[in-house]
Amino acid sequence: MSASESRGAAPLAPSTGARAGELSKKGLSAGAVGVLGAVVIGVSTIAPAYTLTASLGPTVSVVGTQVPAIILVGFIPMLLTAFGYRELNRAMPDSGTSFTWGVRAFGPWIGWMTGWGLVAATVIVLSNLAGIAVEFLFLLISQLSNNPDIADLAFNPFINVVVCLLFMLGATLISYRDMQTTQKFQYILVTFQVAVLLLFAVVAIVKAVSGDAPDPTAFSWSWFNPFEVPTFSAFAAGLSLSIFIFWGWDVVLTMNEETKNPAKTPGRAAMLTVVIVVSLYLLLSIGLIMFAGVGDGPLGLANEDISANVFFALSDPILGPLAFLVSLAVLSSSAASLQSTAVGPARTLLAMGHYGALPAKFARVSPRFFTPGYATVVSAIVASVFYAVMRVISENVLTDTILSLGMMICFYYGLTAFACVWYFRKQWFDSVRSFFFTFLFPLVGGAILAVLFVTTLIDSMDPAYGSGSSIGGLGLVFVLGVVVILAGVVIMIWQAIKRPAFFRGETLGIDAPESLRRARRRQAD
Repeated sequence: MSASESRGAAPLAPSTGARAGELSKKGLSAGAVGVLGAVVIGVSTIAPAYTLTASLGPTVSVVGTQVPAIILVGFIPMLLTAFGYRELNRAMPDSGTSFTWGVRAFGPWIGWMTGWGLVAATVIVLSNLAGIAVEFLFLLISQLSNNPDIADLAFNPFINVVVCLLFMLGATLISYRDMQTTQKFQYILVTFQVAVLLLFAVVAIVKAVSGDAPDPTAFSWSWFNPFEVPTFSAFAAGLSLSIFIFWGWDVVLTMNEETKNPAKTPGRAAMLTVVIVVSLYLLLSIGLIMFAGVGDGPLGLANEDISANVFFALSDPILGPLAFLVSLAVLSSSAASLQSTAVGPARTLLAMGHYGALPAKFARVSPRFFTPGYATVVSAIVASVFYAVMRVISENVLTDTILSLGMMICFYYGLTAFACVWYFRKQWFDSVRSFFFTFLFPLVGGAILAVLFVTTLIDSMDPAYGSGSSIGGLGLVFVLGVVVILAGVVIMIWQAIKRPAFFRGETLGIDAPESLRRARRRQAD
């Protein structure tokens, strides 16, 4: 094999003989990321500060004090799905993750759409991250300068979009460079973010217990009881938001070709990431409910005026002169996540180009940094255009994109969980471990996500679901979700016409290693 081939400079061709249909390296920098680095990048992608400040208010307005219960219930399908991801990664460590595994389990068509779901969800959240970073940049400047008018600049459409594009540019430049640069950048920002959030939560609890809070609410273990949520629709809506706050841990798996011990490190890092984040979320949600309550008073978590940005509204009452630290933490959270989130779609697009599911340009790897340069740039451009268009269509762009993102997460996570179940179907009863981790856990996780996807799809047809924006009488969240999925179908059909080899299973096939072994045995005979 030539040096250029070993670096993955060109995609696989149908005529590569024994390599046809096999998994193969793509030229990424092997061994660059350890468990700690992967966990840090995973936490960064989830962006707990940004995610919770944008979702805690809407979740409280739906389920009240049952937020901790909803967080735990939302954690369950994520954990069960993570077990499936771990098993798939152990068997097939490949940067294409959901795309590659979907193809190997169900064939090129469903596999292509699974990859599309991952890319689409990530592009949506990239635009969302840039938008929240813009808001908190101006909020921080406003706090430091004691000039409230500066914060309003973030809502000027022209200024908002321009600064958003600058954030995207900065994140793209860092993502384009090697993984060592990404890790160094994330170590600093993630450590600061987590430290501030812990301080924020602890001080809120202390003030609530001492009575120094606007609406102190006594802690109750009943907050952890999901059966106290009033209706199933409220439960499903809250669960959809809960799933959103955990999304992003799978980025550590897209780095599997760049980690030390690719078969084990990404899976371990993914499990550690979700456990760390759920612990942080529970502490924060309990602290803020105890401090501010779940009413719609001036500082109540259900107050619509503060629900889109809970941390900013409560930072001064809780931390006083140190309130700016919260804005800085959310700004660093969104900026860090903006950069680390770009890791996932770029590597999925790289794999799709490598195996001939997309144009060969996507398979290009930077000869200097060994990163998917072309795919990284394309992801950033599409996310930037998406945000600019959404900013014009909807003033509440963050709310609508968060809800539509929840739909896309359920779509591709669910398909990946089912891919695990089907791929390992001949091993279900080989052992107790195999039964639980390759069959029962991913099956239950996938089923929950499938129910949530359908429920959200139906409920979001009502314009009241989300910001109230609508197109043709249909809610904007529903329109976004359906348009994104249908766009994937159209692009897939076009690629099938242009690149039939992939869709015939010649470049990446179902159970390819097993079929290749059979073919080689026949040749030997």
